[in-house]
Amino acid sequence: MRLRPQGVLLILCGAALLRIALFSELYLRYVKEGLRPYLVISGVALIALGLVGMISRGQEEDEHEHEYEDEYEVEDAHEAHAGHGQDTHAGHDHGHDHTRNPRIAWLLTAPALALLLFPPPALGSYSAGREEARVAAQGTGTFPELPAGDPVELTLGAFASRAEWDTGASMKNRTVRLTGFVTRDDDGTWYIARLLVTCCAADAQALKVQIRDADAPAADAWVTVTGTWHPTGKPGSDAARPVLDAASVKRVSAPSDPYEKR
Repeated sequence: MRLRPQGVLLILCGAALLRIALFSELYLRYVKEGLRPYLVISGVALIALGLVGMISRGQEEDEHEHEYEDEYEVEDAHEAHAGHGQDTHAGHDHGHDHTRNPRIAWLLTAPALALLLFPPPALGSYSAGREEARVAAQGTGTFPELPAGDPVELTLGAFASRAEWDTGASMKNRTVRLTGFVTRDDDGTWYIARLLVTCCAADAQALKVQIRDADAPAADAWVTVTGTWHPTGKPGSDAARPVLDAASVKRVSAPSDPYEKR
């Protein structure tokens, strides 16, 4: 059976999907958890289509080979009967050249192979730096009190919402803990950030919290920052920004699911 780039490409893409969705949690870099079954089904379907296409193509080639052999046998018999001899018979092209895919088509398998061997990382500081961190809250208002006990673990979305919109200042005099990756401005200001997704990485929206009173770790490093909210302006105004005065900054491993969910 002759390998065809179309079939190999489908199989590689299917194997890449199964690798990130069935045999690991790498799919969480790109889509929400609930889409995992669809990725697995898609991977299996792609592999099946690739195998079916290659098998059916091989059977068609075998049938063509038999047809050509029968055709040449009939022609040879006619030539021998007509006395054309060996020279005329040698003029026939018994090495019929089947239609072949150009070799350059194999280059299409390179991206699929790269995806299988080297899955791209989750979105990071580059993506976060390309848009302003905005929150999902609509308008100002009083937020519920935080749970008792310090430090309080908050998502970046929850912290930003309270910092920008909470007229009740529910985070005042409270110690909070935030986790995200590091991103920096050209002027040295640094933030911890997470990307908020609705469905997949394609619709990601950046959430950023400015960190004060601490040196910035390397860009894209994951950290947990413990500190206190730093008020910056009247809730609902442009001056109200999510800012944290850091008491401690600790390097942590990147979570398996790097995104925040709506």
